[in-house]
Amino acid sequence: MVVPSLKLQDLIEEIRGAKTQAQEREVIQKECAHIRASFRDGDPLHRHRQLAKLLYVHMLGYPAHFGQMECLKLIASPRFTDKRVGYLGAMLLLDERQDAHLLITNSIKNDLSQGIQAVQGLALCTLSTVGSAEMCRDLATEVEKLLLQPGPYVRKKAVLTAVHIIRKVPELSNIFLPPCAQLLHERHHGVLLGTITLITELCERSPAALKHFRKVVPQLVQILWTLVTTGYSTEHSISGVSDPFLQVQILRLLRILGRNHEESSETMNDLLAQVATNTDTSRNAGNAVLFETVLTIMDIRSVAGLRVLAVNILGRFLLNSDKNIRYVALTSLLRVVQSDHSAVQRHRPTVVECLREPDASLSRRALELSLALVNSSNVRAMTQELQSFLESCPPDLRADCASGILLAAERFAPTKRWHIDTILRVLTMAGTHVRDDAVANLTQLIGGAQELHAYSVRRLYSALAEDISQQPLVQVAAWCIGEYGDLLLEGSCEETEPLQVEEEEVLALLEKVLQSHMSLPATRGYALTALMKLSTRLRGDNNRIRQVVSVYGSCLDVELQQRAVEYNALFQKYDHMRAAILEKMPLVERGGTQDEEAKESKEAQHSEAALVPTEPQASKLLDLLDLLDGTSGAAQPPPLLGPSSEGTSVHLLDLPCASSAPASIPNLKVFEREGLQLNLSFVRPPGTPALLLIMVTAINTSEADVTHFVCQAAVPKSFQLQLQAPSGDTVPAQGGLPMTQLLRILNPKKAPLRLKLRLTYNHFGQSVQEIFEVNNLPVETWQ
Repeated sequence: MVVPSLKLQDLIEEIRGAKTQAQEREVIQKECAHIRASFRDGDPLHRHRQLAKLLYVHMLGYPAHFGQMECLKLIASPRFTDKRVGYLGAMLLLDERQDAHLLITNSIKNDLSQGIQAVQGLALCTLSTVGSAEMCRDLATEVEKLLLQPGPYVRKKAVLTAVHIIRKVPELSNIFLPPCAQLLHERHHGVLLGTITLITELCERSPAALKHFRKVVPQLVQILWTLVTTGYSTEHSISGVSDPFLQVQILRLLRILGRNHEESSETMNDLLAQVATNTDTSRNAGNAVLFETVLTIMDIRSVAGLRVLAVNILGRFLLNSDKNIRYVALTSLLRVVQSDHSAVQRHRPTVVECLREPDASLSRRALELSLALVNSSNVRAMTQELQSFLESCPPDLRADCASGILLAAERFAPTKRWHIDTILRVLTMAGTHVRDDAVANLTQLIGGAQELHAYSVRRLYSALAEDISQQPLVQVAAWCIGEYGDLLLEGSCEETEPLQVEEEEVLALLEKVLQSHMSLPATRGYALTALMKLSTRLRGDNNRIRQVVSVYGSCLDVELQQRAVEYNALFQKYDHMRAAILEKMPLVERGGTQDEEAKESKEAQHSEAALVPTEPQASKLLDLLDLLDGTSGAAQPPPLLGPSSEGTSVHLLDLPCASSAPASIPNLKVFEREGLQLNLSFVRPPGTPALLLIMVTAINTSEADVTHFVCQAAVPKSFQLQLQAPSGDTVPAQGGLPMTQLLRILNPKKAPLRLKLRLTYNHFGQSVQEIFEVNNLPVETWQ
């Protein structure tokens, strides 16, 4: 006996009543069999009911592709009940990847030309949902005609369909420019909101449209003024705020129209001040309008007083009880701290309070902003606050906080003693989380401050006696004790409390470091070298030091064993030379750093981004071997180069980073996409004509940061290439501090240079990879 087909309501009840997934699948399989049979029989009266059941099955996640052609049949039907289900099925079952969706183009065109608003609405909804570029080109004129229809129902849907068409086919922008100017006079809320959205889309994708719509800025200002003062439609007011959705959309459009345009910005200054001062902030709708107002003020060429007002609004947001609002405020202040540093400084106490937030995302944003606010006038107070935060901050923030404090101290330290004390406190609290160069920087700082040698060695000895678990601290202390152990034993230093230390205590402490299971091999190397240097600085017998050194002559660690064997040789064979070899280290001059070249305000905003330079990964560089038809030299070891044509060996690491009198070679722009530009500048040092230095500079003028930026290069095998570490992996938005990377290319044969670049980065939430060849390099780069 054949079981009759179920009605939609009965099918839903039976599926919901299934106790197991197997029962549910059984019900659906039986009903799908009935639906297939009905489709084969071609029952026109019940086809829409069968398709409705199939759509419900599709929404549950079961296959329903066999209903695609039935959708087309229902759309072509003259009955509205069939068209309604047919268009719904097309929106659910069809997409651009299937050729079947092109078959409904003619049906949509016929329905758009009908005078029935309900049918026109169905056709417009379907076109805006599944319309491909080909469909949009064919139906754009039909949609343009409907934009000026008398019924607001059709006009609203036509406007939203036009937005979809512009996104699919930007070159069709021109046909929608004239209707938009007329639609701005609309009083219907939906039509006006859709029109503002359409104009925004046009301005973002077409420079000609942007220039065209700057003429309607006064009209947009008047619309927003009416919304703020008298209200537009009481039925669309939310929590006492007049139509916040329309206000936000207008503010976004004004932000685009006023960007880099003096006249438009001046027209909207008074309005923005009115919105900023009169909007009710007791409800979330008012906060949304106020936040968009702040973004608009910061993005256009507004007056200084208005920008200060915007920063003060963000400062008030920091006091809001809603965590989302506080997070938005911190993120926005971080964006404007470069351009309005003094205004943001007024809210420094509130920002510091946000460091104590239990929410990890809030405390991270507050840390980034606090580091950006550090300057020479507040470095003492801010460093103290950051150190207090470092003691109790979550583990995932300790590295950023410690590195930020060290970088701020290096840039803005008022005195060398304060600088040394700050680094010591950071190493004591979070030594395992600091940057790799912290040890080298501190030893260089102590070595250059001769008047602080006694003070430093006493402080480090006391810290080492209390805790030997912080490896960077132990390494610095061991180095300092080895260099200035004689000052430690003198026992007199005006700047510290009296400290009496015996030789045996110092040796015992270093032996404890050598024997500790927490000590890294590098730390043991520091301690062994310190013991060896103390053999020339202590007055007592060196037998104890000899014994310790000889023990490590058979150590399993090759580096440590080599040191011990060499030190034993000094004791046995070259004892007469030991004192001269183990003299105090001379001061190593530091090279020019980036902070000497960048402005203080830009340094403050991008302090976190410069904390840890991103090294190019060797594994990724190996992928470039085949970029130039198997003639690449990008993966060759960078430190040493083979003999040149003159028979001399050139070391890239010994070559100068810049020339005092560089040759005049024109710069070259090699890449531009969505606001990201890549420029090359060239220098050929006079002393080494075979060497070419290329500075790669990435500039971002878009509204979104470019993150995880990696630039890789390849050259033919006749060249030698070395890629230096970049200044960071983030290119800040809106023309922030550029990202730079140095390429060193040796061209001993002076052959024409070919360069292939690969860029990988994230922009606007999308991962981008670009590979291109640069063949138009100036002849001065290789001749």
